[in-house]
Amino acid sequence: MRVTIFGASGLLGQALTREWSGDEVSGLSSRDADIRDAGQVRSAVERTRPDWIVLSAAYTDVDGCESQQERAFSVNRDGAMNVAEAAKQVGSRLLFLSSDYVFDGTKNSPYEVDDSRNPQSVYGRSKADAEVRLLEILPDCCIARTSWLFGAGGKCFPDTILKLAVTRPALDVVDDQRGCPTYTVDLARAIIQLCRNNARGIVHVTNSGSCTWFEFAREIVREAGLTTEVRPVGTQQMPRPARRPAYSVLSPASLQHWGIETPTWQDALRRYLQERKG
Repeated sequence: MRVTIFGASGLLGQALTREWSGDEVSGLSSRDADIRDAGQVRSAVERTRPDWIVLSAAYTDVDGCESQQERAFSVNRDGAMNVAEAAKQVGSRLLFLSSDYVFDGTKNSPYEVDDSRNPQSVYGRSKADAEVRLLEILPDCCIARTSWLFGAGGKCFPDTILKLAVTRPALDVVDDQRGCPTYTVDLARAIIQLCRNNARGIVHVTNSGSCTWFEFAREIVREAGLTTEVRPVGTQQMPRPARRPAYSVLSPASLQHWGIETPTWQDALRRYLQERKG
C-alpha cells in the first residue's frame, strides 16, 4: 500500500511517520507542499500516487484562529478541499483529521459521530466546514475526529505543565472542561489500522477514559514525581480568546465498529513521559 501524509512534520505526522511500517510511506511537510496551493497538492499526489492520503496538516492554534480567521479557513477548510480534489483525480482514499471542537459541549454524555455539529470557535468552524465539504467531494472519505492531542516532538499540554511545574510552586488549571487526552502514538496506530481496514465515514479516535484539564495536569505532575501543587479553577478565572466546549468526550463506539481499541489516557501518559525522557 502506498501512503502519502500531508503534515508529516507536525506532532501527529511525526508519530505516523515513525509508527507506519510495511507500506510505502511518503511524508510531506508544508515546505514540500503547501495545502493552500492546489497546484502544489496536485503535483505531490500525482508524483506519489498513493492508495491512501492522511491529511494531518492543519492550523491548530485554537486561540490564534480567532484573530487569524482567514488563515484558519484557508488551511483547515480550503486546503483540505484541495487535498480531497487531488485524491479524487487519482483515485486515492482520504483520511482527514478533525476535532472535538466541532461540537458545542452542551451534552453530558459522550458525543456520537452523528451528533449535530455546532462549533463555538473559529477553529471548530473551520474543521466542521471541512468535514461537510469533504463528504461532498469524497463520500467514501474517512474523517477521524480526535481531541486533546499530546506527544513528543512539539508543544503540547503535558510538555507545558512539566516546564511550568519545575519553575512554580503551584499551578492553576481549569477544572470545568472535560475531554479525552489522546497520545499521538496511539492515534497514529489507530489511523494505520483504519486505513488498512478501508474505513469510511466519521470515526472518533481518542485514548479511552476522560478527565478535566485539572485532573490531567494533576496526573502529569504525580507521574513525573514532582511536588508542585495543582489547583482547580473555573474557565471564567482563566479567559481565553477561543471558547472551548465544556464537555467534549468522544464516544469510542465508532472506533470499536472497526475492531480497534485504545489504551487508557493514564497508560498513554506514562508512555509519553518515558518517551520524553528518552
